[in-house]
Amino acid sequence: MGGGRFYGPDFELLEERDPELARVLLDEVERVRGGVQLIASENLTSPAVLAALGSALSDKYAEGYPGNRYYGGCEVVDRAERLAVRRARELFGADHANVQPHSGSSANLAAYAALLQPGDRMLAMALQHGGHLTHGSRANFSGRWFDVVSYGVRRDTELIDYDEVRDLALRHQPKVIVCGATSYPRLIDFGVLRGIADEVGAWLLADAAHPMGLMAAGVIPSAVPYADVVTFTTHKTLRGPRGGAILCTDELAGRIDRAVFPFTQGGPMMHAVAAKAVAFGEAMRPEFAAYARQVIVNARALCDALAAEGMRPVTGGTDTHLALLDVRGLGVTGAEAESRCAAAGITLNRSAIPYDPEPPGVTSGVRVGTPCVTTQGFGPADLEKVGALIGRAVREPEKIAEVGDEVRTLPVIRQAYLRQY
Repeated sequence: MGGGRFYGPDFELLEERDPELARVLLDEVERVRGGVQLIASENLTSPAVLAALGSALSDKYAEGYPGNRYYGGCEVVDRAERLAVRRARELFGADHANVQPHSGSSANLAAYAALLQPGDRMLAMALQHGGHLTHGSRANFSGRWFDVVSYGVRRDTELIDYDEVRDLALRHQPKVIVCGATSYPRLIDFGVLRGIADEVGAWLLADAAHPMGLMAAGVIPSAVPYADVVTFTTHKTLRGPRGGAILCTDELAGRIDRAVFPFTQGGPMMHAVAAKAVAFGEAMRPEFAAYARQVIVNARALCDALAAEGMRPVTGGTDTHLALLDVRGLGVTGAEAESRCAAAGITLNRSAIPYDPEPPGVTSGVRVGTPCVTTQGFGPADLEKVGALIGRAVREPEKIAEVGDEVRTLPVIRQAYLRQY
């Protein structure tokens, strides 16, 4: 079967020692190679990031921070973490960075722990309007531990109603205002939210998990100059390893660091920290800015193509890497659209739309994103074809096998699975 950079280092050894698990890895690579990946929260890491993830740094326990660990032998991994912190601060223009959170949810937990006490009030975007589970869902710790007031989008424009946000903030006096979303395709006005936070004496926390790579590249406005704390993931548009990180002002640095360790986490995953350093370094290169610009161009092309197929773009379009589509015009639910596309080799996810009449497991919409396909080399013309194929798969389930054949023979699919950056 062979190793190579597609499969990670020492793959031949894995095949020899554990062929059953090796088969799983091969099957996942072939799944990605053979289809179109449109999950907005996914991307494809570079071979350099994968090399760091598969390194000897995985073996080192390193509770604490560089120069102040609770274990010996950390002088080497200290260098990796210092490098990641320095690059994160430089890349995003931040006073302070903590690169230890295991995920975006872990980063949010730590940020809340630094700014709030159980029972304190926060104002955040409602899950059904595009927010995240950690923004106050009752199924999540955030909704159980804190008094959450939710804001949403207008019915007529499906855009954030900043007047409503201000009114709610004045009425409820939250300690923290959370901004950021997982299925909101438009830019967020961080300056307006900063003004609202100042007016009521609240901290402003920006969850930039989705657009952080676009912010790093300078192709959309950054939350960093406006927010007291910015949490984000290092995968998605940043194209790094799965993980989280936190940026904050100097004023909050100590509180954030203590909230990550020892309050919410023990030892950091040093191989992931090293891989984050690699990703931050890659994001500083001019070619990453070109990539980020292409992600947005591709998202708009795909959004337009799906609109031509009868799927209504929520908010009328997109400014970022993702689009949210109302599929009711095709007489299907989001779950049905997701299933039919999956059968044709096109991976996307069902998603609630604002004021959705369907339950969360069904939904009236789908969410698509272009980070993965842009990494693979797709351009606008390719995404127009993909949009047409999605339309056919959803409208004509009896022809899904035929659509799947066309997906697998797309010229860009036959190109290299992953490009070196």
